[in-house]
Amino acid sequence: MTEMDVVAIEKSLLNGHWDNSFPHTPSVDVAQAVVRGRFGEALTSSYAQQLFQFRLADTLKNSFNISASLMQDEPQNELLRLALAVACLHAFLQVNWTGPDLDFQPLDILLQTESHNLSNEALNELAISELALGGEPAYHLAQHAIFLRLAQILLDAPNHHCQTAIWWRLRAHLVHQQVIDEPVILSDNDMTTFEHWQSPFALDSPDLNGRLLLEHGLLHHIFQQDKIAAEYFVKAARATDLQYELTGALGKRTKFQQTELSQLVLLAESHLPDVSPEKTEVLSTNEPDQAVVPETLALNDDTLLEKTEFTSSRPLADPSSSSLYRIDPSNQPPLHPLDQCILLSLCLNVRNTSPLHGLTSEQMSPYVARVISHPRNWTIHTMALLLRSRLEANRTRTVERSTLQLQALVDQMPATDVEAAPVSERLRYLHSISLPPKWELERELANRFISLGVIRSALDIYERLEMWEEVVKCHVSLDRPDRGITIVKDLLAGNKVESEAVISREKASGAVDFMKRLQRFDSVREAKLWCILGDIEPEHAVEHYKRAWEISKNTSGRAMRSLGGFYFARAEYGLARECLQKSVKIEPLLSKSWFILGCACMRLEDWQGAKEAFARCVTIDEEDGESWSNLASMYLRIEESNKDGDSAGTTVVTHNNNQLAFRALKEGLRRSYDNWRMWSNYMIIAVDLGELAEACRALGRVVEETSNKAGGVVLDEDVLDRLVIAVTRAPSDPQEAVASSNSDQVQYSLNPNEGHGLLPRVLDLFDRIILPRVSSTRVFRAYARLLTWMGRWEDTMKAWMDAYRESDAGKLTRGELDTVAAVGDDMGRRVWRDAVGEVEEIVDILRNVGARLASISTKKWRLQAKSVVRSFMARTRENFEDDSEWKRLEELLDGLK
Repeated sequence: MTEMDVVAIEKSLLNGHWDNSFPHTPSVDVAQAVVRGRFGEALTSSYAQQLFQFRLADTLKNSFNISASLMQDEPQNELLRLALAVACLHAFLQVNWTGPDLDFQPLDILLQTESHNLSNEALNELAISELALGGEPAYHLAQHAIFLRLAQILLDAPNHHCQTAIWWRLRAHLVHQQVIDEPVILSDNDMTTFEHWQSPFALDSPDLNGRLLLEHGLLHHIFQQDKIAAEYFVKAARATDLQYELTGALGKRTKFQQTELSQLVLLAESHLPDVSPEKTEVLSTNEPDQAVVPETLALNDDTLLEKTEFTSSRPLADPSSSSLYRIDPSNQPPLHPLDQCILLSLCLNVRNTSPLHGLTSEQMSPYVARVISHPRNWTIHTMALLLRSRLEANRTRTVERSTLQLQALVDQMPATDVEAAPVSERLRYLHSISLPPKWELERELANRFISLGVIRSALDIYERLEMWEEVVKCHVSLDRPDRGITIVKDLLAGNKVESEAVISREKASGAVDFMKRLQRFDSVREAKLWCILGDIEPEHAVEHYKRAWEISKNTSGRAMRSLGGFYFARAEYGLARECLQKSVKIEPLLSKSWFILGCACMRLEDWQGAKEAFARCVTIDEEDGESWSNLASMYLRIEESNKDGDSAGTTVVTHNNNQLAFRALKEGLRRSYDNWRMWSNYMIIAVDLGELAEACRALGRVVEETSNKAGGVVLDEDVLDRLVIAVTRAPSDPQEAVASSNSDQVQYSLNPNEGHGLLPRVLDLFDRIILPRVSSTRVFRAYARLLTWMGRWEDTMKAWMDAYRESDAGKLTRGELDTVAAVGDDMGRRVWRDAVGEVEEIVDILRNVGARLASISTKKWRLQAKSVVRSFMARTRENFEDDSEWKRLEELLDGLK
């Protein structure tokens, strides 16, 4: 067999399409059986029997002789091992993901060299135990888990000729992550291997190139690294030359709608060739593929249409800006199945980057509708219906179909009718979508029942799935927490045994010592039960969590996470930090653990530790605005010794830390735009850094956000004065300002932080935001100074008069401070004397400003000034006429005659 033949067969294993021109050799025959979905035939072949000679050892890996040479030809030997690994992996996926049930059992493929009285259930239990990863247990009711473990063992063997073994290891990792309770980050070595592996099909096969990029994105999606995942999804679309555009077209969404409105629609077109001969005719027409797919339930609503009816044959976009303008929104061509997978993945990314945004579901719906409109593959259509079910779950008119559709998807999984959809078709694109396993689908259905208040039905599902944590929560919801405690204690004591049907079969098999392992939990699952018991018995929580930590041999991140949270809630921050540090080492992807750890470090004034914790939070979840805010606070809190040694013992916050805090808050505000406290912090840091344009924007946001709050408007008048000073310290004449700046006019006018560059922002801040909401002397004074600098004298006079009316002198004149003298003689006189100074000030201002107004005669401003003085004297004469400062008012009035 030539090297080209090996590469071609590897390609067939990857894309699920078989070429009958391959030469007939043992390895080719096994590979063909695998591609056709005949896994039993491949795994029971004589060559497979040589690999699967079983001799019980301490681990499953040591129980098989995987390195046995099956053929003299080493390329065929590696190809045969790879094909058997794929057969094991796909057999596991068939029985746990797509159905139908397998027509063979694990013991059928094993050649036992010794008598162990081994059973299928015992093998499954061993595999489940070994599949636990990073303290996270594998789902204990996963069927035939030995196949996944065998696939991992075979793929870990060294390969020198089969280049795609690394790709299959990536696929095995993706499956493994969905079997354990919580995702566990891969080692740096594995991630580097996957990221830098060069596909041998990158140049000649856009289909496989797109698949590889898509699966990389799905791996990052599992780890909640949505930004990286989105980049891979876009790369996959480019690799397959998928063209898509979210745009609008005129249409109707309700049965009684009379007016056509713009509706969101996804225009998409594939350019991949369909290698399946039976599908070629389908792609050449606009008729939907007639492949057997899951039932798509009708909406049957009295108002909403089944789908949007587009009344225009052209989208609303400009024809010159879109290459898809020619596509009729209501009659789009079918998409290649891989392109459908990419669209669904892009849809997942939209949901994860903005999960709380109201427009998200509206953006996702066109993606899902585009895939559902042309069913091409059983598995892809299942995923599209699942996504639509999730989208419709929160809408009153669609929640019924959402639940019934999810129930239908769950019911189809155990189907044994192979002709309904061949196994090969079901598995062909399974690695390219994020379809959950059967138990997760059922869990999602139970969660849907809980959201609808149908607790009993959800409880039945959880009990059947033996998801004890959810069972306990249901009993708590039903006001029966004691029942939940009893269940967990019975499980730990052995009075209630998991998988009773399995146990009964084991007793019937006559198994002896080896079978006793089935009567016990593996350490990881037992540790989880102790954690659940700690959650529902807070009076003994510490004891239960520590017990879980001991049983897991210091691998249960859940135990330390729960114990750390327990200590934090009780203000034992030192112990909380210690526990949470252990937890995040085991489970570094849980942002909540990092956040609580950061808060604990803050309480202990461990600023560096808190900074590192919050930095990890925003790395995991960039949408966490609160973590961004806390990270900025930590940058400001970190104190570094003054390297210049100006004075011993003094510490300063470096300018670099201020810059980092500024950037962190800027990121946080993109996610928490309505948080006025974050805007306030951002404003202060911006002033310190000289970013006055940003400080101006932040000050406006603080005023806007607090204007409707009970405590009243929050306005930092010091910052407002700083902004006015920054504008007015520059020459008011633009030409003079350019000359004094030693730069050309263009450069000067673009400076947003001073003079004429800052002026429009500050004026808008006053006119649109502050003055309609705030009336205070200091605000009007600042506004008046700005208007004086601009030479707007009429507005300046008005602003100064507004400032006077809000001053103590103005309030005394209006009688609002009539009782000030009663507060105490000294205090009352002190206030009055200050008010006298304010009267003198406004008279001087009226004299100076009035002299600059050609439209106002001298007589007019004098009359206004006399009116101010006389009104003040008339209101305060009774209490303060005997004061020595009264003469100042009389002299002031005489000077105006």
